[in-house]
Amino acid sequence: MSLLVSIRGWSPDEWVARFRAAAAPRPVVDARESFEPASIHYAAVWMPEPGLLARLPNLKAIFNLGAGVDALLADLTLPDVPLCRIVNPDLTARMTEYVVLQCLMHLRQVEAYRRLQAKARWEPIDQPAATEMRVGIMGMGVLGQDSAEVLKRVGFRVAGWSRMPKTIRGVETFAGEVELGAFLARTDILVVLLPLTPETRGILNGGLFARLARDGALGGPILINAGRGGLQVDADILAALENGTLKAASLDVFETEPLPASSLLWKHPKVILTPHVAADSTPEALVEAVLANVALHEREGRLKDVVDRQTGY
Repeated sequence: MSLLVSIRGWSPDEWVARFRAAAAPRPVVDARESFEPASIHYAAVWMPEPGLLARLPNLKAIFNLGAGVDALLADLTLPDVPLCRIVNPDLTARMTEYVVLQCLMHLRQVEAYRRLQAKARWEPIDQPAATEMRVGIMGMGVLGQDSAEVLKRVGFRVAGWSRMPKTIRGVETFAGEVELGAFLARTDILVVLLPLTPETRGILNGGLFARLARDGALGGPILINAGRGGLQVDADILAALENGTLKAASLDVFETEPLPASSLLWKHPKVILTPHVAADSTPEALVEAVLANVALHEREGRLKDVVDRQTGY
């Protein structure tokens, strides 16, 4: 096994060191250094230079160091070998933590209390119970199902929407465009964990926000996007917050990342903003997941968590 590591946007030195320590004595190659392309059998990547992977004639599999593979699939030179995404308990647990945290912050009106605190005002706010709140999750894969399970235990009324029909115990499910309207109409807090595909790009827009429930216990719908930035139209979110179509939003992803300092989202009083960290897993867990998949392939000739390039996930 020769494993190529190509990282952009993170700290490549640290990632190469982690892979070399965990894979020893097997060779790990830093893509920034000179190497023999024919010697590479596997590649662990995040935002690699377009065309890099096409130069590897003996490549057997590509491992994307994150759940979203849309950036990789945009490379028209991507070789026709299995592409695997990261699915591991640590990443899943962290996403669920984020989703539940944001739902509870809006339910318990934490931001409103922070504003009162800044003014030294003792002013209790009526707060609904979780059982009064209808959470709708768009994207019912591993991450969506785990989030739904924990939200149910907290007491939220949870439904899920996905591209294809799914049966999930204890969760009302909707599927496809034909059932999207009914799903949105019963949703007070919209949690978005969709992959980014040609069909989902820009789906979070003014038209969709207008279809959310208007009769919820918080007086307006909430948006929580921890999926991909390309799912949303930032300008439409701002407009919906200003005109009351949305009551508030928690955003971890954006159309342009890093989010420009000029963006009005930074200081908007109705926005909770985080810099694409909702499912930040420990690097060690990601390295372990990749090397375990490599070992499985070498041992049994199969791979886990292979992406369907037609659907994009």
